Amino acid sequence: MAQATAKAPTHNEALFEYLLRMGDNSLVLGHRISEWCGIAPALEEDIALSNTALDLIGQTQMWLGLAGKVEGAGRSADDLAFLRDAWDFRNLLLLERPNGDFGQTMMRQFLFDAYQMLNLEALKTSSDQRIADIAAKAHKEASYHLERSRITVIALGDGTTESRTRMQAALDAHWPYIGEMFAADAVDIAMTHAGIAPDPASLRPAWDGIVLPALHEATLRVPDGDFAHRGGKDGVRHTEHLGHMLTTMQWMQRAYPGATW
Repeated sequence: MAQATAKAPTHNEALFEYLLRMGDNSLVLGHRISEWCGIAPALEEDIALSNTALDLIGQTQMWLGLAGKVEGAGRSADDLAFLRDAWDFRNLLLLERPNGDFGQTMMRQFLFDAYQMLNLEALKTSSDQRIADIAAKAHKEASYHLERSRITVIALGDGTTESRTRMQAALDAHWPYIGEMFAADAVDIAMTHAGIAPDPASLRPAWDGIVLPALHEATLRVPDGDFAHRGGKDGVRHTEHLGHMLTTMQWMQRAYPGATW
């Protein structure tokens, strides 16, 4: 019996989905990092993490704002951020994972920062000028985020026995979520063919070139195996953690519909 095949998305459908992915990645990670505000292990880290979160939320406004325009349904960046349910989010599963300890947070940040910096670098030459303009601004911030997270991961990995043990545990826990960043689906293929975004798989060699030497310098062992959790970027599945996070993040808008500052 012949099996039905999924209908290929139209250009605008694929573009909208891609913009949601970019915006949701920044939104979810930005909120996660903001949870450290006031409780980070040192004042400098508290300030740095809060600034990183602000950068990411600023990027979210641009990506989701453009997504709303492409959709053409009258939804604003705020509507897309606060009035969608968990199954409508398109962020990487890695980013919705709980913060854990400081080492887990910084390891997650480093693994994503390397990907994000490379992706934004490629998007600066997007055939869609609106995306290229956003990427040019966000790339400067992502480059700084990567520099900071890389230095921190190396310092903690090549630090005390306690800090190295915690960083190895963080790497082991996050590694199975890395593959989703480089897996392509119909949306990615459509964006690549249109010259709008790079093939995710094409970023992996450069990502390895950034991440693997840093992990070696941090005296950490790269986990074996290439198993990858998937489902976040296409909305097929999310972890329970995203729902809990959205309950907190969206509470004000849900409780007081239409409220503005």
